[in-house]
Amino acid sequence: MTAHNPDPTHIRLAKRVAEQLSCSRSTAEQFIEGGFVSVDGQVEEAPGARVRPDQTVVVAPDASLLELTPVTLLLHKPAGFEAGLGQPAQDGAAHGHTAHSSRSQGAAQAMSLLGSASHLSEDASGIRVLQRHFKQLECFTPLPTEASGLVVYTQDKRIARKLAEDIESLEQECIVEVAGEIAANGLQRLCHGLSFNGRPLPPIKVSWQNETKLRFALKGIRPGQIPAMCEAVGLRVVALKRIRIGRVPLAKVPEGQWRYLQPWEKF
Repeated sequence: MTAHNPDPTHIRLAKRVAEQLSCSRSTAEQFIEGGFVSVDGQVEEAPGARVRPDQTVVVAPDASLLELTPVTLLLHKPAGFEAGLGQPAQDGAAHGHTAHSSRSQGAAQAMSLLGSASHLSEDASGIRVLQRHFKQLECFTPLPTEASGLVVYTQDKRIARKLAEDIESLEQECIVEVAGEIAANGLQRLCHGLSFNGRPLPPIKVSWQNETKLRFALKGIRPGQIPAMCEAVGLRVVALKRIRIGRVPLAKVPEGQWRYLQPWEKF
C-alpha cells in the first residue's frame, strides 16, 4: 500500500509566511497563531495548514509578537462538571506539565466548555479570541463537581504560581442554597464555633442573603467543609456557587460561559 503524499504544489502556511516576510519558520508560526495571517481573506490560525500558490496570503500590517502574551480565563462552571487538579494542562503530555490527582471521577471536564462559542459577548477585556488561548491551560482553583461558579484556567506562569502558592490564604466567597430549619444560634456557630475533620475552624464570615441562601466568605476551604458545617446546624446544602476568589469576581458571566481576566485584575 502506497503512502499518501501531499500535493507538492501545496506548502505549509508557515513556510509561505516565512518566505514572504524573510523571517524564521518559528516567527511565522507565532504570527499565524496570533491571528495575524489570512488566506483568501479568512484568518487562519493553523501553521500547518496547506496553501496553493494561487491563494492570497496576507500578514496584517499591525502584526506584532508583543501581543502574544499568555491569558487567563474565568469560567462559570455549571454543576456536574469536573474542575480542579485532576487533569494535566491541555497539551500537557507534550510539554511536561502534570497535575495533582483529583477526588472525583467520571464527570466531564469543565475545560471542555472553553471555546470561542462560549466566550462572553460582553467581555470588556477587548482581547481577540484565538485558538492558542485554549492550549496549555492549568487550573489551581478546584471546585467540587456538584458545585457551580468561578474556576480559573491560566497560561500565565506568574498567575499559576500565585494561585498554587496562595490559594489557601485567598478568601473565597460562595452562595449556598440550603433547606431545613437552622438550629438556635446556628448562624453564630457557622461564623465561629464549629469543627471540621476534628479541628476547630477559624472565624468565618457567614450571613443570610435571603430566606434560603447563605453567603460564606472563608479561606482554606476543604472539600465537604461547607456541607458539613451546614449539617451541624440543621441545614442541608441544595446548591453551592463560588462567586469570588481573592479580589476577582465571577461578575455577570452566565453558566457555561467564560471571560478573560483583565490586566488590572489581581487575585
